[in-house]
Amino acid sequence: MRRFFTLVLSVLALLPLSAQSRAEKILREIRNPKSDYVVVIAHRSDWRHHPENSLAAMDSAIAMGVDMVEIDVQRTADGVLICNHDATLDRTTTGKGKIKEINYEQIKPLFLRTKSGVTEHRIPTLAEALDLCKDRVLINIDKGYNYYDQILEMLLERDMVEQVVIKGSKKPATVAKQFAKHKSNMLYMPIINYTSKKWEKHAPLFDAYLSSDIPTIAYEICWDGTLKGERKIFNRVLNSGAKLWVNTLWGSICGGDKRGFTDNRAIGNEAKVYGKLLSFGVTMIQTDRPQQLLNYLQSVGRHTLE
Repeated sequence: MRRFFTLVLSVLALLPLSAQSRAEKILREIRNPKSDYVVVIAHRSDWRHHPENSLAAMDSAIAMGVDMVEIDVQRTADGVLICNHDATLDRTTTGKGKIKEINYEQIKPLFLRTKSGVTEHRIPTLAEALDLCKDRVLINIDKGYNYYDQILEMLLERDMVEQVVIKGSKKPATVAKQFAKHKSNMLYMPIINYTSKKWEKHAPLFDAYLSSDIPTIAYEICWDGTLKGERKIFNRVLNSGAKLWVNTLWGSICGGDKRGFTDNRAIGNEAKVYGKLLSFGVTMIQTDRPQQLLNYLQSVGRHTLE
């Protein structure tokens, strides 16, 4: 009888894990400081095959197997949050003008455009993006901190608060005051610039975050190679128990333009670029070539989600 109950308890212990959504499983790995699982973040989703920030780009990135989609938000004149990188409509749509000066009903009929021309896709609202991504993938909402309260309300309605990462370079006291207004808060990540132009300002900011009580899920470290000692910065992040996030988008934020750790330099040299980042302790990478990164990580056993 005792063996029977032991078996039952073992099965019950496994149920919550097996019932977890994919988004919950990814979050579990991020929260585990001992996990070597590498989180892949698709910059503006799968923009190489679909218009950036479109629902099609998000859906494609999810199907590809990424762990997080990065999307940008802007707010219309009548308060609707839409997914668009620029503050204007000119580059990405068939419309023109500043988004903050135009009502959503005027934006809704517009089509998204790419370098190849006008597409059949339209600008999604943040609400539509959240509904598409719910339980399937985590979301990094860029340019969203100024709309924190509005976004949080949308997440609470959908039970998605812990599925979204918000980031910024505000002082910890400012973030703490913002968080104190709510019972639940989004995952937060400070952005730290280790560059000769910005380090004088960001050094005390970095120290302040490391000594604060704000629950930081990760630190986004941007460095351009103009200062030496980035490994010490990386180690301070890792020693804090937070994850280390880097962007392999372009050299000016990932090691320098000439010898930086970029997606383009990784083509045919994945081990020298991505592998080197992994040796630094990096376990969160925002990329413009998600499939390339996924292929490498899977080949070295660093992207297996139990």
